[in-house]
Amino acid sequence: MTVPADAAALRDRAAARAALAAAHGPTDLFPPDDARAAGVYRRLARLLHPDAAPVAERPLAEAEFARLGALWRRRRDTARPTLTTRRHTYTLGDTRATGDLAVLREATYERDGTRHPALLKIPRAAADNDLLEREARSLERLARHGEPRHRAYAPRLIASFRHREADTGVERRVNALVPLAGFHTLAEVRATHPEGLDPRDAAWMWRRLLVALGWAHRAGRVHGAVLPEHVLIHPDLHGLVLVDWCYSTTLGSRVPALVERHRAHYPPEVAARRPATEATDIHLASRTMGALMGERTPQPLRAFLRGCTLPAESRRPHDAWRLLAELDELLDKLYGPRTFRPFTMPEPAVRA
Repeated sequence: MTVPADAAALRDRAAARAALAAAHGPTDLFPPDDARAAGVYRRLARLLHPDAAPVAERPLAEAEFARLGALWRRRRDTARPTLTTRRHTYTLGDTRATGDLAVLREATYERDGTRHPALLKIPRAAADNDLLEREARSLERLARHGEPRHRAYAPRLIASFRHREADTGVERRVNALVPLAGFHTLAEVRATHPEGLDPRDAAWMWRRLLVALGWAHRAGRVHGAVLPEHVLIHPDLHGLVLVDWCYSTTLGSRVPALVERHRAHYPPEVAARRPATEATDIHLASRTMGALMGERTPQPLRAFLRGCTLPAESRRPHDAWRLLAELDELLDKLYGPRTFRPFTMPEPAVRA
């Protein structure tokens, strides 16, 4: 049996290559202790990096370095907890974020011999399992019945399953989602523009948000929580994704819950437990965009927003796509023909 390497014994490149060549698997190279294993990996990575090899040996060095990376990933995956379903075994990674309702955990799973990334959404309380089920139903509905060309406006659901915790017996509904990279929430955008976002930059975000809502409404769904934390934008691509469909419902049904710290953001019908319609989402989206622009909102846009946030649901606009055409007309009067405006955000980006 091969004895795992010790970082102190890896004095040079030759010793590192010998240790790697003798290893048949992760346990042959890395000690059981996590801290010591990480030290061995860091030492090997420094010694075996292709940049440290003579030019003539670069191809071999790149292959060795790739094998080291593969062994290290296998070692990390083995040490991490897993969630097993009928379709996949998910290896859990770091916690990406903790929200009001759920924890987002990075994960990977194997399919067709290749490991794929996933984002597991796990409710903090089992009492909220029903909200995770709502999200899964809505995402499945959008995938099946929503117009395909607008599919990117919502996350992609890999699977939804129940997981029973071995130590407590508590059963939770888990949604596995395709991760998103390079995105920021509108809450982050607002935080980086405390004076308010230039309405010309907010325009493309607003337009895409209305397209996303119109798409969802045509598929029979009300999002129910169009809040700054739930609207993600990609600065470079001018993309937008509407996330967290846990509060969604069918048109004409009640929104199941509200985010308490945003209670003032909601239209009256939500708190009163009355049926939600397209106008409910339009109200929420308008409040979100108004807050994003803040004091920089010109008077014509303020009037436009007032019409979208009237207390009476029946008096608000109900067709997001028709509202988009009205917004375009107003923006054209204010700023002239549309032009592409580069938009940047400081790193790190949020990946939802």
